[in-house]
Amino acid sequence: MAAITLEGIVKSFGSTEVLRDISLAIGHGEFITLVGPSGCGKSTLLRIIAGLERQDRGSIAIGGRRVDALKPAERGVAMVFQSYALYPHMSVARNIANPLEMQRLTFAERLPLLRLLSPRRRRVMREIMRDVGTVAAALQIDHLLPRKPAQLSGGQRQRVALGRAMVRRPDAFLMDEPLSNLDARLRVHMRGELAELHRRLGATFVFVTHDQTEAMTMSDRVALMLDGRIEQLGTPAALYDTPDTLAVAQFIGSPPIAVLPVTAEGGLVVAAGTRLRLSALAGAAMLGLRAEALAPVRKGTPGALPAMLARSENLGAEWLLHATLGDAAATPVVCRLTAEAHATARADGLLGERLWLMPDASRAHLFDASGRRLVPEAQRAAVEAVA
Repeated sequence: MAAITLEGIVKSFGSTEVLRDISLAIGHGEFITLVGPSGCGKSTLLRIIAGLERQDRGSIAIGGRRVDALKPAERGVAMVFQSYALYPHMSVARNIANPLEMQRLTFAERLPLLRLLSPRRRRVMREIMRDVGTVAAALQIDHLLPRKPAQLSGGQRQRVALGRAMVRRPDAFLMDEPLSNLDARLRVHMRGELAELHRRLGATFVFVTHDQTEAMTMSDRVALMLDGRIEQLGTPAALYDTPDTLAVAQFIGSPPIAVLPVTAEGGLVVAAGTRLRLSALAGAAMLGLRAEALAPVRKGTPGALPAMLARSENLGAEWLLHATLGDAAATPVVCRLTAEAHATARADGLLGERLWLMPDASRAHLFDASGRRLVPEAQRAAVEAVA
């Protein structure tokens, strides 16, 4: 039984259809990321799971029970927001304890005057603070418990927001772009911390982001959303290596995939006026080449694409060669080389103003005119055997 099951979720705001027949099963303990450009519906879908928005059609089950009619507090999920949503007048300890106070104390026990007269409240608060201490220690923020949010860094506030979600022991954690307010260095650090937290807790994480790096580095599976639909669902490796559509190939990967219009000639693919060492597939209209699928070779090598070098980027462990193909459209391409391969290519005289770039047929992606990926028969058989 899946931890969260979505069936036929449809949502519109006025005449704008935001979600179009979304169905998705999320496993227990899975880290799944909803990724896509702004406006694709990923945050709306997360809010519907949490109960903060109501779908127009479709159903949601969490832990095997239908939750469509349940309030957010009754669904057994915890939401971590982009803005952290911490109470500025409360200490870290009180911020983390707040969900448990609302859950375990009566209304009277939460009133400023009456709560002082309740022995039960004192006992429950001791239990709550023990739970807060356990969560704070797990997140390594126990030394911050007396502080107010204004006294914390961005990363510390994010941990407090996580602690407030963790203390409820929810069935699932729902995270709406929780790292977007952090600087680049801290985002990298928090990605590692979130992945480790997921490993320790073994809980279900549903993570929303527009940053493909976050999706690719932390997730068990990625759901790429475009125009209110799930364009492709799979492991990060599957989306990168075997994109179902050109749209997926263009969204996933950095630097972006180069896309060349192609034709067929003599059983081979022709791109930029060059017959490549790549068998033509029926219906092939576009060729996608990632940066690592190109390598500089000597002038005149059969199947190599002529190009003009625009600029080079030295990234330390690797180099990126930005070039344009020698056709009328001046198609931009990027070639990725390790530092060692770059040094060898330079020593061999392959890196002048003019380049000849050889595509790796095993890493090439062919698409038809509608943008659907074409899979060679041998590769299709291998994919089906794995599936």
